[in-house]
Amino acid sequence: MLTPAPSDHPEPPRPHLDHRPGQTAVGVAVLAVAAVMAWGATAIPADAGYAGVGPNFLPWVVAAALGVCGVLLLLEVARGGFAHMEEPSGAATGDWPALAWVCAGVIANAALIERIGFIVACALCFTLAVRGLRLAEGKVGGGLPRLAKDFLTGLAISAPVFWLFTKVLAVNLPALTGTGWL
Repeated sequence: MLTPAPSDHPEPPRPHLDHRPGQTAVGVAVLAVAAVMAWGATAIPADAGYAGVGPNFLPWVVAAALGVCGVLLLLEVARGGFAHMEEPSGAATGDWPALAWVCAGVIANAALIERIGFIVACALCFTLAVRGLRLAEGKVGGGLPRLAKDFLTGLAISAPVFWLFTKVLAVNLPALTGTGWL
């Protein structure tokens, strides 16, 4: 007797989860960010500069674009939401230790950039963030050799960025030495 092909038996329907409360929350959050951006734009002077555009022009454009996106998201939810949205992939919960490593990198950068300079602070941020991302993938930390390699990679990325901004674009970034090269 022949067995039927697997395509002959349709997959049983998956239970439909209502994503609309989360979708509504995203739409409302986008509108809230738009409102905060617009409120902040009111504090920026409107003095016209180059080509008649003042410094508050771009914040108003971003606030308006976010407002339109928030309204469109809420209209989509009112029409039934993204009904055919697939279930999200990945773990059911966040990877808190990995997030802690990434946050530690960002916080260390913000706290140390004035003391140890842009290049070293960014390299440290890169090192800690990469460690967190590796942990999120389920890979082991790699020990001291891996950390050293990540730090050197961070230096190789941040040094040219520092030189581009300080030497070419004349943007003042915190340096480690008074020469302006580190």
